[in-house]
Amino acid sequence: MLSRKGRLFLIILLLLISGSFYRFSDRLALAPQEVPAPQKEGEMRVHFLDVGQGDSILIELPNAQRMLIDGGTRSAGDSVLGYLQTLGIDTLDYLIATHPHEDHIGGLIRVVEDIPLGKVYMPKVVHTSKTFENFVEAVVGKGHKFQRARAGVVMVDDKDLRVDMLAPVGENYDNLNNYSAVVKLEYKNIGIILMGDAETDSEQEIDSARVRAQVLKAGHHGSRTSTSPGFLESVSPTYAVISCGEDNDYGHPHPETLERLDSARVSVLRTDQLGTVVLTTDGREIVFTGID
Repeated sequence: MLSRKGRLFLIILLLLISGSFYRFSDRLALAPQEVPAPQKEGEMRVHFLDVGQGDSILIELPNAQRMLIDGGTRSAGDSVLGYLQTLGIDTLDYLIATHPHEDHIGGLIRVVEDIPLGKVYMPKVVHTSKTFENFVEAVVGKGHKFQRARAGVVMVDDKDLRVDMLAPVGENYDNLNNYSAVVKLEYKNIGIILMGDAETDSEQEIDSARVRAQVLKAGHHGSRTSTSPGFLESVSPTYAVISCGEDNDYGHPHPETLERLDSARVSVLRTDQLGTVVLTTDGREIVFTGID
């Protein structure tokens, strides 16, 4: 069986052969524990952290603000905190817990304990788990108040930069995944949509006029219950990032989702294959690097 690095080079080779537009930097295969160079002026960077079977996304905005969306499972907390510290990030302007599942909020507990925060967002939904209880206690214990995550919330609205939420639109879902905060980043000509675990019910409610983007962080770790054909057509991404754990028990990403992305000629980047994936853009071009 090929190693992660071997699979990485095979993916690059196949993309080059197929002629796909997939611009990597020459540091795609980074040595273990190596981290990106400091963010340059005018850049936006989105770090899709390898937290195993979970989600965690760090965003370095071009206005020098920092945003963390989810933190993986509780066992990932130290690694997420360590990643922030290695980058010299000692405060966060925004913390977003997309929804109450443990593989999204568990690792945030450690971050909340050690990193000063600005605004904290979470959808209006509760969970009976101990992890959810501990997360809420950690946030409140640090003196923070929860802002409601929902469609229409605008966090940043500058001339060339906009960060807002497209979901949840509704208030009553049978599935917690559909309460997921869906965040859109727009920097000059580049759009990025971060879906949390939002499934088809939520996708159908999102304003179709707002979803077109070059990059889609696929919902629910590439599950068949997300990235529906109609939604994928509306987004029309060039790239899709899937956050999932290697050989996970759920079979994520599901073959049906990968087939839909392949049919739409979308280039897929998976954290179970590439490790942490870092997107860098100046608002015109996108460059991907990876950290194993």
